[in-house]
Amino acid sequence: MELFLHANLSNIYPNSAMAIIITDECINCGACEPECPNTAIYEGADDWRYKDGTSLQGDLVLINGKKIDANEAQKPISDELYYIVPDKCTECVGFHEEPQCAAVCPVDCCVPDSDQVETKDALLAKQRFMHPE
Repeated sequence: MELFLHANLSNIYPNSAMAIIITDECINCGACEPECPNTAIYEGADDWRYKDGTSLQGDLVLINGKKIDANEAQKPISDELYYIVPDKCTECVGFHEEPQCAAVCPVDCCVPDSDQVETKDALLAKQRFMHPE
C-alpha cells in the first residue's frame, strides 16, 4: 500500500523527489549507513551533526532558512532504529542515479518520505550546499 502511495505521488509531482525515511520494518543491519554520501544515516540513539560527512562548519543558515550550528550535536530522530536526517538527505542526487540506501536495504524499508517533498533541483542545491566543489 505504501509503495502504491509513493508511486502515485511521483505521478502527481513528476519533477519532485522526496527525502528517504527508514520504516519500522528496519532490522538494524546497518547496510545503508556507509552508503550515504551525505552521512545522513545514523544508528538509532546516536546523536548527529550537520558537519558529519559534509563541508558544513559553524553557524550558518541552511537553504531552507533554518539557522544551525553545524558542529552542535543534534538529538537522535529514533532511539531504536537507524534513521535518516531529512535536512541532509538528497536522495543521492548529485552523486548517484538512485538512493543508495534503498538499493542496498535487504528488507526494502528505505522508502520516500511523503512529508519531505522537494524538487530534484532543490535536492541538487542542497547537495551542492553541503559539498561545494
